[in-house]
Amino acid sequence: MVRVGVVGYGHLGQYLVENILKHPELELAWVWNRTELKGRVEDKYILSDLSNCGFGDPTVIVEVAHPDITRQFGAKFLAVADFMIGSPTALADVELETALAEAATKNGLYIPSGALWGGEDIRKMSERGTLKGLTVTMRKHPDSFKLNGDLKLKNEQVGSEAVELYHGPVRQLCPLAPNNVNTMAAAAVAASNLGFDKTLGRLVSDPTIPNWHFVEVEVEGPEGPGGHKFSVRTVRSNPAAAGAVTGSATYASFLSSLIRVGGKGPGFHIC
Repeated sequence: MVRVGVVGYGHLGQYLVENILKHPELELAWVWNRTELKGRVEDKYILSDLSNCGFGDPTVIVEVAHPDITRQFGAKFLAVADFMIGSPTALADVELETALAEAATKNGLYIPSGALWGGEDIRKMSERGTLKGLTVTMRKHPDSFKLNGDLKLKNEQVGSEAVELYHGPVRQLCPLAPNNVNTMAAAAVAASNLGFDKTLGRLVSDPTIPNWHFVEVEVEGPEGPGGHKFSVRTVRSNPAAAGAVTGSATYASFLSSLIRVGGKGPGFHIC
């Protein structure tokens, strides 16, 4: 039986808790949230202080709250259990990524694929050294973005036509869109030979798609016979409620990733 501690009780956290309680191979250890949980979760499951994350002997801790949680408690989580990071944009911080890699010597840090299609294939190409380029484009309605800095202002000015908000390295994008580009961060981790600096992200704000999130992944491989390059392009069309940050299909993908956590030992793993 896998005992799970859940950090965060927003829409995704509630979905996970509900399904953990129903799953025959999962057991809920505790739930933590930055706001009051009394009356929303049974008292026996409420954890009031993340410093006590070893309470209930969790085998997996999953974060679905905010990147700041990993900055503050990620190393402590890894000392207690396998840790699934739901906000992998935190890993764009080089110092934090290094600190977590050093902490993941007993347990593993798991990065869910989320809305990333083909993550395992990207990982395999990266390990073989055949991955030469990777671009992830996310296209959403302006109301589905939670942005910071200049990107927030640019998004607020979007009119009736689609606007490219950003096109460049994922590392610089993550702090500007920490809630929106976890898929890109997962891609950067999978593409370990490219990392956050050479994995490219495009963010497109499109007012014509209120109920969809589109994620396009473009992979570039080595040159073959005749000078032609290997390439793969996928487009994931994810239904989403108006203004939602997370598409509906991503919830089920996240649960599937949680079920796959464990058994891979120390280090970073895509799940």
